[in-house]
Amino acid sequence: MRYFLTGRLPAVQSILLVESGSREILEKVIPGLRQTWGDNVRIDLVSCFSAVPRGLEAGAARVYRVSDYRGRDGRRRLYRELAAQRYSLMGTICSEEPLMFKWKCALLWQVPAKIFVINENGDYFWLDRAHLKPIRQFVLLRSGLAGTGAVRTLARFFSFPFTFGFLLLYASAVHARRALRGG
Repeated sequence: MRYFLTGRLPAVQSILLVESGSREILEKVIPGLRQTWGDNVRIDLVSCFSAVPRGLEAGAARVYRVSDYRGRDGRRRLYRELAAQRYSLMGTICSEEPLMFKWKCALLWQVPAKIFVINENGDYFWLDRAHLKPIRQFVLLRSGLAGTGAVRTLARFFSFPFTFGFLLLYASAVHARRALRGG
């Protein structure tokens, strides 16, 4: 995870996209990336899907399919290949879908690039120290601690030990009563 401590952007020659969400989200983002960074910037893809999304040329974009990199040795080979490409930017989809979650987390640590996070709307923000406020809001929203759900989530969190203790005590009493009657 390069460039986390600084808000500066590197010179952009290539972008890696991690398709860890719906295909529609990525298809909304690609035209905006082309408009921002230009048509001569190479955009490659890490995906679990077999088809290439609209906006990426099948021959020009390199597609890394995670099914081709199974096992520990396969993952290491993928990390080496991606590091050798020296991507300037890496975008990953963080929607509320568990698609490729472990791959996404591993790639965030393994690929030395400036990272941007893409949400469900196709908007993105930089993952660096200069953008801690949107990152905090994003995490609070995803964890249910923003808006009206915050009270409900906190109430569940704090009531869990008491609920668990009550259920444990009740189960113990029922089993003790059953043991005394049968014994």
